[in-house]
Amino acid sequence: MDNLSGIAVFVQVANTCSFTDCARLLGISASAVGKSIARLEQRLGVRLLHRSTRSMTLTAEGQRFLERCRKVLCELEAAQLEISSAAATPSGRLRISLPRVGEWVMPVLIDFMQRYPQIELDIDLSNRMVDLFEEGFDAVIRTGTLQDSRLTARQLGHFRQRLVATADYLRQHGTPATPTELREHACLMHRFHASGKLERWPLQSPELENTLRPRAICNSIDSLLQIACAGQGIACLPDFMVDAAISDGRLQSILANHLSHSGALWLLWPNSKYALPKLRVFIDHMSSRLLAHSAI
Repeated sequence: MDNLSGIAVFVQVANTCSFTDCARLLGISASAVGKSIARLEQRLGVRLLHRSTRSMTLTAEGQRFLERCRKVLCELEAAQLEISSAAATPSGRLRISLPRVGEWVMPVLIDFMQRYPQIELDIDLSNRMVDLFEEGFDAVIRTGTLQDSRLTARQLGHFRQRLVATADYLRQHGTPATPTELREHACLMHRFHASGKLERWPLQSPELENTLRPRAICNSIDSLLQIACAGQGIACLPDFMVDAAISDGRLQSILANHLSHSGALWLLWPNSKYALPKLRVFIDHMSSRLLAHSAI
């Protein structure tokens, strides 16, 4: 049990980067935290933390050990809850990462919070590829394909890309009848956060891609939607983001027959024999509500 106690202290120190903050959260003294870390390092025969008067960081060995420790504690917590009556009430902190499409996903998350008031959501809105294990996420929602065998995946649905603009913009600049005419228009482009590359528009005439004239480039498709709705150009966005704006007349879809791309939306979480109740209800809620909400 002393080993498990030392592991729990180490994980909390890694999360807070502070002996003092760790001690406050665990209800023990900072001195006890320091001694626990020292005993753990002595047992392992390696240094886990670089410590100075101003900062604290993990060593390379500490980073590797942290990933394993988080999995051990997660499995232990899950096993305890699995045989406990407390498992009937989902509760605790749930750390999730979602694409930066707040206008679309936030109503679903708000409904989740209302249904499960004892779950504390820690939400990261980001288009970058996060590391669930190193960064301590319980689940992420992403597009693309599953590439990590350590993760379990549930497909939430499919989506298609749409070219959209406001009626005012199209009245002023004309409605393109063919992809070639896009060269004469203000194009609102998305830049991938991780690679820095522009996202290709899925035109059936790919040779046009390098001849389009960017009016704005942004790494947030949520922001591109706002710019498009302000009448500043033509954007290429997933249907789950623009269907509502098309339905209420804020945007119009163009060149639908000249686009060929579709993608999948996935919910990913670490492999585990026991999924914590808080994670189980989140998976079920997002699987049912995102499909219904976005009609993908």
